[in-house]
Amino acid sequence: MQKNPAFADLLAHKIAILDGAMGTMIQRHRLSEEHFRGTRFADHRRDLKGNNDLLVLTQPKLIKGIHLSFLNVGADIIETNTFNSTSISQSDYGLESIVRELNTAAAVLAREAIADYRSSSGDHSPKFVAGVLGPTNRTASVSPDVNDPGFRNTDFETLRAAYYEATTGLIAGGVDLLLIETVFDTLNAKAAIFAARACLAAHGLDLPLMVSGTITDRSGRTLTGQTTEAFWNSVRHAEPIAIGLNCALGAKDLRQYVEELSRVADTHVSVHPNAGLPNEFGEYDESAAYMAEIVGDFAASGLVNIVLAAAAAPPPSISARSRLRWPICRRVGLPTLRAVAA
Repeated sequence: MQKNPAFADLLAHKIAILDGAMGTMIQRHRLSEEHFRGTRFADHRRDLKGNNDLLVLTQPKLIKGIHLSFLNVGADIIETNTFNSTSISQSDYGLESIVRELNTAAAVLAREAIADYRSSSGDHSPKFVAGVLGPTNRTASVSPDVNDPGFRNTDFETLRAAYYEATTGLIAGGVDLLLIETVFDTLNAKAAIFAARACLAAHGLDLPLMVSGTITDRSGRTLTGQTTEAFWNSVRHAEPIAIGLNCALGAKDLRQYVEELSRVADTHVSVHPNAGLPNEFGEYDESAAYMAEIVGDFAASGLVNIVLAAAAAPPPSISARSRLRWPICRRVGLPTLRAVAA
């Protein structure tokens, strides 16, 4: 199996910086239906507005520009714009046939953005492309019909096949690692893990695998009812290079669960929170500076290895076990989280 130890080397020397919210950055451009369609899909039979993943084909300069904005504020890891690039999610738009193309194009764009950034900045520090495998819009564990608890609108094999196809495209585009993110149903994640491992084996690769779950409310559980510790124990067999939590709660409300994950997991820990819970207008109120302070505390407490932004070196009072999670982090202060201001 072909291995690439570079990402593990990064985590051995610093707390890595993950990019920010692609969807929010896209929304700022207020794109129309025509923007999403472009020329190629001008006559497509269904509405395409909101299909952000399609923009890697119809608005590639915009997507590359967003990647560059994250690189310019210090991101070490760029996520592909493929959150919904599975046949399951793309079936809502009638675009199942281009799933592999979407994944490959997204990975290529991210790689090009890194090349452009290095050319313009002269910064040749390690940068990585994480191939994103999103949760899909279906759940294998819970019925969508309250009147029929036994009903499921998907199954493990359907999910496995969808994730395998998506992973094939990401590998073709040259990703450095795979990120199974926003896990609300661990059975879905297990299908993604199974597919990703099988696809990597078929290509003779051994890329790092990250898994990140989402807690849906202040109960501290996933949508399908798992606690943080139960979630970790359900996926630890995959031996991910990092386990984490993303979205849903704001940084402050996530702290106790990140702390729990750091306590139980025998691997690296990541955190990628929302800017708080949405207000009555569906908007997010937490400022970048406030999030920087909270996430900086995660780092200073030795809880995480991958965060939204860099933080100061650990104080001498932290425990020996915590120092294992904080290898040689450079003193870079607490910068404003421009990459996640949304």
